[in-house]
Amino acid sequence: MPQPVVLGIDFGGTKTALAVVDAHGTRLGSVTVPTAAEQGAESSLKRAVSAARELLAEVAPARELTAIGVATIGIPGETGVELAPNIPGWSGLALGRELRAAFPGARVRLATDVKAAAGVEAEEGALRGCDPGLYLNLGTGLAVAIVAGGRVVSGSNGASGEIGYALRRLADVGLTLDERTPLEDVVSGKALFENAVRHLPPGATGAEDVFARAPHDPQVAEVLADFLDELSFHLVNLALAVDPRRIAVGGGLVRSWDALHGPLRRALDAALPFPPELVPAAHPYDAPLLGALALGLAAAREPDSGEVGKAEGSATDSPEHARIP
Repeated sequence: MPQPVVLGIDFGGTKTALAVVDAHGTRLGSVTVPTAAEQGAESSLKRAVSAARELLAEVAPARELTAIGVATIGIPGETGVELAPNIPGWSGLALGRELRAAFPGARVRLATDVKAAAGVEAEEGALRGCDPGLYLNLGTGLAVAIVAGGRVVSGSNGASGEIGYALRRLADVGLTLDERTPLEDVVSGKALFENAVRHLPPGATGAEDVFARAPHDPQVAEVLADFLDELSFHLVNLALAVDPRRIAVGGGLVRSWDALHGPLRRALDAALPFPPELVPAAHPYDAPLLGALALGLAAAREPDSGEVGKAEGSATDSPEHARIP
């Protein structure tokens, strides 16, 4: 009888990555599709479900799908996803319920993408053995995750590390989110590109073009310097609060690690009494997907307790992250 399989899905602001593994964690296949956030939550989910069905049919025909692990922007719950403005309608989408309906019989577990990524780095990556450690995600958005005692700190509402909502100046004190500019609107891959795009040549598509252009264009260099200064300011203050042994950086901007490392390193060394190590993540680009697969594998190994109506779990709810060979 064919072995059952597990599906992992990573919903990001610009792309959705999917992979299928067997019960031992061996990857059978993977695919990436555009999230197309501008088309709304339902469209994004339908695209992911369609891609998942095609992938399963291709790499695991006639094999039972026993569990689905999901990493998503925002904080997933039973009735919606909080703090996920990048995909219109995501906050009102019962993601786990919809996936259980699309794949009847499969157990579904969800986690915030950055926390899922940090769990993988703590279990088998750059934060293994670091207590505490910080995982800094520099992608389309901005967030961190704190690792303490080998586990990711969730927070009382699952919102630990959501520094994209941080205040940026003294004048922000007492203002609501609608009345101020949150940090993520200035310090993120999306923000960096939007602030520099008027200085970039035609055809530029993302933050990587900013890093490539900066050494040759003073205007682009100034935009990048402002970005790095503000990022450094908040990273230093966070490091003072946590006193991490190591900071691991993941996300798409790690492709420009040489340009990132120097300014961040200098800021940490100048301000902190005990500067931590600063390293790229072991899985800088796919840790959220690996975390989703780990959640799915852990769910598949749980005793059968009747999945219907069961609330979704988080990366910190599962009994450690299942190791993926």
